Amino acid sequence: MGIKLGMLGLGQFGSNFVKLFKAHPLVDKIALCDCEPTKLKTFTEDPFMQDKLSISECCTSLDELVKKDLDAIAIITQPWLHAPQCLQVLNSGKHVYSAVPLIQLPDDNEVLDWCHKLAEAVKRTGCQYMLGETTIYRPQTMFCRRKALAGEFGEFVYAEGEYVHDVDGNANGWANLRNVMKNRTTGTIGEQYNAIMEPYFSKGIKHSPMSYPTHSVSGPIHVMQTRAIKVSAYGVRNTNNDPFFDRYDMSNIFALYQLANGTSLRIAECREIGATSFDRQESEIFRIFGKQGSFSRNVWQNNCRTVAGTAQPIMENVPNPSDKAWPWAGYKEMTPAEMRTPLPPEVQAAFKPVCNPNATAKDDFQPTDHGGSHPYLVHEFVCSVAEQREPAIPIREAAHYMAMGIAAHKSALRDGEITKVELFD
Repeated sequence: MGIKLGMLGLGQFGSNFVKLFKAHPLVDKIALCDCEPTKLKTFTEDPFMQDKLSISECCTSLDELVKKDLDAIAIITQPWLHAPQCLQVLNSGKHVYSAVPLIQLPDDNEVLDWCHKLAEAVKRTGCQYMLGETTIYRPQTMFCRRKALAGEFGEFVYAEGEYVHDVDGNANGWANLRNVMKNRTTGTIGEQYNAIMEPYFSKGIKHSPMSYPTHSVSGPIHVMQTRAIKVSAYGVRNTNNDPFFDRYDMSNIFALYQLANGTSLRIAECREIGATSFDRQESEIFRIFGKQGSFSRNVWQNNCRTVAGTAQPIMENVPNPSDKAWPWAGYKEMTPAEMRTPLPPEVQAAFKPVCNPNATAKDDFQPTDHGGSHPYLVHEFVCSVAEQREPAIPIREAAHYMAMGIAAHKSALRDGEITKVELFD
């Protein structure tokens, strides 16, 4: 028997998930909610949705949706609304999926308060919270997690993560942040943004790149299954009076964390930087180095040492790139398909017409959006609800990502002062 799922938010981003949730084999019924009836109509009139869409239970407010006969609700709304809406769902006795981040507000202390409220609600209600962090289901993360579980990194020593997203995108205008903000602040809900944010800005409380740190910190933390203890960070301020940064106290922040497993982790969150590459190889990425194996830019390298008393190298002379023996046995460059963990065949079959509408029966399933992460996020949440277990990105990890960004921001404001990271374990 499958689950009954509700979904709040059918905007530009949320609409990408509707058909995936509907198509999953473990979803028996889906109900939709958006304050703009025209967005609901797009799906209520779509023939693809008819076999599972409960039109009578579609509605225009979360207050109505939480009263429906549902097991879980997915929240894919504006980032400043996520936490209070998720809390309302948990308090109604339903599991909740949240788009990233947990919440985005200028006030760091208020963000931490919301983290604690959600963590407490999960414990009190027994319902689960899952963060929809796309990085966790990028192929690179899936590959490194498998290697970590197998112990092939050896002892972790150093890692890096970064989200390099220039305000104007790349030369082709990819993901222009000015347009992103324009889209987020239009429509019935978006138009409320300025009024909601004005009390913060009037007090001089501003955003920073670390207000939304999940894409940079989540990969290394999730792969190594550890936590950040403390951080020292430095920031760069906008100096050309760009109006986009009027509400940011810094445009770039660089942080060095000490992790609980003894590893050092360097994180960069950048919004004003000429390094956003066309292929994204330098824009949303991480690297992890261990004493035995390392991963960087889709390349796995193993030094081929065995550990037995004193480590003995298998190879005395490692060939260089010009040598005919290159690449050596411990080097492998991989494609995304090689790094991914495949979805179950029945799930691939269900998702294929959603992700690849023009695919033929002979074509392989190709996961799409944010490195192919969207189908995996949907599958993990649905399965966690159906199997009555904790999801892969639970509240304590989601809260820790935010705590890492908050600590780095506070450190940068204090000229690199070492700052503790709050823990939620």
